[in-house]
Amino acid sequence: QVQLMESGGGLVQAGGSLRLSCTASGSIFSINALVWYRQIPGNQREWVAAFTCGGATNYVATVKGRFAISRDSAQNTMYLQMKSWRPEGTGIYYCNAEIRTTAGGRKLSFWGPGTQVPVFL
Repeated sequence: QVQLMESGGGLVQAGGSLRLSCTASGSIFSINALVWYRQIPGNQREWVAAFTCGGATNYVATVKGRFAISRDSAQNTMYLQMKSWRPEGTGIYYCNAEIRTTAGGRKLSFWGPGTQVPVFL
């Protein structure tokens, strides 16, 4: 069984910074594509930042230059550093990963439960 868990959602002011984390745990042979998505109220879920299978990074135009995706393969963790935060980015942020659980096995898609950014008190 594989689980993804996001963390780091919290309070952030316009222009501020926040870093999200996503850790994969369980029976993992290899992790391939890694993607951050978000769902803004009233909108469909959209991809925000991604590592491709080749290791390149891609960003949706609205966050390019402000967000940065990174990974720590040894910890099965990826990050989303968000700077120059804009209120229109408010929503639930999800991580998604393609994971092989065994050598030669199929790549399976897993999702985390999501983390709210920012958190409203």
